Amino acid sequence: MPRLGIVGTLVWDTIRARDVGREGPVHEWGGIAYALAAADVALGREWTLFPIIKIGQDMREAADVFLGSLARLDSLDGARTVPEPNNRVELLYRDDARRCEKLTGGVPGWTAEELLPLARSCDAIYVNFIAGWELDLPAAAALRSAAAGTVYADLHSLMLGLGPDGLRSPRPLADWRVWLSCFDIVQLNEDELGTLAAGWDDPWALAADVVGPLTRGLLVTLGDRGSAWVATRSFWQAPTGPRPPLDALEPAEALVSGKVEPEASIEGGDPTGCGDVWGATCFASMLAGEDLEASMRVATRAAERNAGFRGASGLGEHLRSESGLLTGAARRSRPGPA
Repeated sequence: MPRLGIVGTLVWDTIRARDVGREGPVHEWGGIAYALAAADVALGREWTLFPIIKIGQDMREAADVFLGSLARLDSLDGARTVPEPNNRVELLYRDDARRCEKLTGGVPGWTAEELLPLARSCDAIYVNFIAGWELDLPAAAALRSAAAGTVYADLHSLMLGLGPDGLRSPRPLADWRVWLSCFDIVQLNEDELGTLAAGWDDPWALAADVVGPLTRGLLVTLGDRGSAWVATRSFWQAPTGPRPPLDALEPAEALVSGKVEPEASIEGGDPTGCGDVWGATCFASMLAGEDLEASMRVATRAAERNAGFRGASGLGEHLRSESGLLTGAARRSRPGPA
């Protein structure tokens, strides 16, 4: 069976001031857990999930409970235990969309030597920069050269700096053209595109400039306004098709773009993890045979469902039930540390 490798970091979230009327914080699984839960639902029946993650020894037991709940789990051979404390994030919401984020923990990233044997065992790879240092640039370049199939990346925390107090804030991305060239598909949100395009008159001109035989699709989430994209015409039609030769440059007029409108709004919804659910669902739908626009529509619906849920534990069951795919299995208890 083909295998989707998922590269990221499991995070234990402490969320404050998200729910009106709640005095205490909420503790939930987050980080790559959102993407794993979403891909578990959206993948075609022939695909399996292969988490490529490092987990702090202090939370390995609880992490195994969550990972064991995934219906399409291939194996835990890519889930490595490290002695450093697991990553934890404290989220303080200022309003329904904005928050400040504080990271603690010391789970390291992957070196190229560690990553490549795992990557070669996968038929496609999804990378989500949750900590921001899951891969350095040499490891990302090596990953693309080793991957047999399409490589999708959500850059997110790669574009966040980390202050001495653990607070995250936007930062410019050095060598951004080289970074983007490491991935077939790149996902950004609107603010991240703006940061990347500092100095450009139009951020979308940057998007059109970077899309080509290396980065074949640039997907941008727009919050409650939906999502937009720039892609090569061949990618738009078959997003997980074979890579074109590097000298097969498509003319500028061969680029296509578009926008997918949201289908529903969730009053008082929770934006935590929506981008992760959106990206993992989008890529899984592509692997299941959908074209770019259809995949983005499915991703939009999944993100909207996620906004009506809290946390990643039990999210897969919620997504299945909301989309009519629930098998009737009883919800499993998923305890975790406080």
